[in-house]
Amino acid sequence: MALASGLVHNPIVTASALLLEKVHATAEKSLMDDGYAVTRINKGLTEDELIEALKALPEGPVMVGIRSKTHITAKVLDAVPRLDAVGCFCIGTDQVALGHARANGVTVFNAPFSSTRSVAELVMADIVMLARRIFPRNAAAHVGSWEKGATGAHEVRAKTLGIIGYGHIGSQLGILAEAFGMNVQYFDIEKKLPLGNTNSVVSMDALLESSDFVSLHVPDTEMTRNMMTAAEIGKMKKGAYLINLSRGKVVDIDALRIALESKALAGAAVDVYPSEPASNAEPFESPLRGLDNVILTPHIGGSTQEAQANIGLEVAQALDRFRKFGSTMGSVTLPNLDVPAPKVSGSVSRIINLHRNVPGVLSETNRVVAESGVNIVGQSLGTNEDVGLLYVDVPVAADDPKAENLRAGIAALGTSLRTRIEPVG
Repeated sequence: MALASGLVHNPIVTASALLLEKVHATAEKSLMDDGYAVTRINKGLTEDELIEALKALPEGPVMVGIRSKTHITAKVLDAVPRLDAVGCFCIGTDQVALGHARANGVTVFNAPFSSTRSVAELVMADIVMLARRIFPRNAAAHVGSWEKGATGAHEVRAKTLGIIGYGHIGSQLGILAEAFGMNVQYFDIEKKLPLGNTNSVVSMDALLESSDFVSLHVPDTEMTRNMMTAAEIGKMKKGAYLINLSRGKVVDIDALRIALESKALAGAAVDVYPSEPASNAEPFESPLRGLDNVILTPHIGGSTQEAQANIGLEVAQALDRFRKFGSTMGSVTLPNLDVPAPKVSGSVSRIINLHRNVPGVLSETNRVVAESGVNIVGQSLGTNEDVGLLYVDVPVAADDPKAENLRAGIAALGTSLRTRIEPVG
């Protein structure tokens, strides 16, 4: 992938932030309290609309906050080179061209923790509702039919829940399921420490064959897309239930419908879909519509007031730390680096340099520093496959001409992508 060259940002400029898709008000307040100019548009934007909206922001670096509907494509990143930070106010980041963002030195943050409880609670609710056949009986009652009886209704106690993907949500779900008296097992491609009495199984097939309920909690990757096709669904226990609150392309929806209609599976709960409406005004289409043993929800796994408020703070604070100190902890595109300012007397400024990860960058940077006559009181470097992140702490004020000359000299290096200076002490 081609790497952008020498993008230089005006130093000591308060960044502007564009918040889309009804990102929670906690994000707006947090960013405004920290001194950022915030523009809010309470809907998703198309590629061209987003480019226009970002270009309309005041001069200087810009950040954008999105949820799941707005896509940060390569075209957007190329059209708005002053965009240097993207906040995904959700768990997923597949709506961002991550490779292109990384190669251009754009940091992308998400919220991997704040909505875990909300998603796990909805899965447990789905499990209980499916086991008791609540939804078809609820629908019958609403049209005057009294379908009292125990046929097809079961307790979840002593049933086996199989969790595919034992990350933040999967592990939280396991704790809740154990509290209901369920036996919990999981499969993950990475070795994970199980919580409580949860057991790891050696393969996904083993989990599918032995679970009464299977809940998916995986990201959207080439490995996970269509991981549940007719073949995998066919390996599940007869009368089992499939629950997907992860990503829409993980399950072959047509194969799932066939399994449900044939009674191979007793039911399913689905919150995410291969194709979803762009807004509440558009119709929802799915092969699963009309099946009374399926719970369909409109991608609301993390849609609780508590989760959205926490996500707003989590991502806004990550964006603020990045702008003020260069911290990339939690970034999914840049090396994770977060170093406190050196404890020295007087003013300290941090030059934050994002550069192409090639040999010789550090020596060239140190040459520029040596020629400037400015001393270094701290230096940190982190790299990944495409880019490097370098902190150079110097004992001069950020508005001192010496600091600006040094920043400009580093920014002029052929390897530099983005270079700025911020006061840190």
